[in-house]
Amino acid sequence: MRRTLEALHEQYLTTLKKEKRLVLTVQLSLFVLFILFWELAARLTWIDPLLFSMPSRIGQLFIERLTDGSLLGHTAVTLLETILGFLLGTFIGTALAALLWWSRFLSKVLDPYLVILNSMPKVALGPLLIVGLGPTFTSIVAMGALISVIITTMVVYTAFREVDPNYLKVMHTFRATKTQTFQHVIFPACLPTIISTLKVNVGLAWVGVIVGEFLVSKQGLGYLIIYGFQVFNFTLVLMSLFVIAILATVMYKGVELFESYLLKRF
Repeated sequence: MRRTLEALHEQYLTTLKKEKRLVLTVQLSLFVLFILFWELAARLTWIDPLLFSMPSRIGQLFIERLTDGSLLGHTAVTLLETILGFLLGTFIGTALAALLWWSRFLSKVLDPYLVILNSMPKVALGPLLIVGLGPTFTSIVAMGALISVIITTMVVYTAFREVDPNYLKVMHTFRATKTQTFQHVIFPACLPTIISTLKVNVGLAWVGVIVGEFLVSKQGLGYLIIYGFQVFNFTLVLMSLFVIAILATVMYKGVELFESYLLKRF
């Protein structure tokens, strides 16, 4: 019986691996076909090569900017701003959610304000941040954090509030303090939701930082995009977007690895 179960388990794992390989193969095939079609369409002028450029031009420009070192400098600035905005937005949002869970009175008072703030276009607050904090690195990081902090607070707080009440009854039976309840029940139970929020915040942080760079920065990938539009160098624009897509994907995969680590530990 035990050998049969082990054989079935091995068969199941083999099936999963085959499925993952198939999914990856299809994904890569679609990407390659898209690049080939884009190159062909631009060369045959099915699309405007001035406006949409072509992969070969983007690749050539990427190598040129990488070789002269200018791309690395702009990328490093934007990546640092995004990581800081991502971490700050997630940490502050989770901390606010914990505070709202801790104080029911405070959550009732702030609930309508959170709804209003969440409905506001955060990007529109960019000029206010720039005036308040100055056209500096700080205002761009703040923009990256602001765009994700409210949604993080609302989603994580909802998860805290909806933890199975039976768990809380058990902790209450053993006379656990509120701190112990949060540490041993609330937070571990909501880890999947927090991780899901992290994945969303990766994209939001990039949006906030790039918008901030649109407004004030003289360096970074957002600056390259604006500069490219100003001089009608759309190859530069698309190359910058390509780099952003790669970095955002790497950050997303990093969050997935962090998710695996946390779920094994807790």
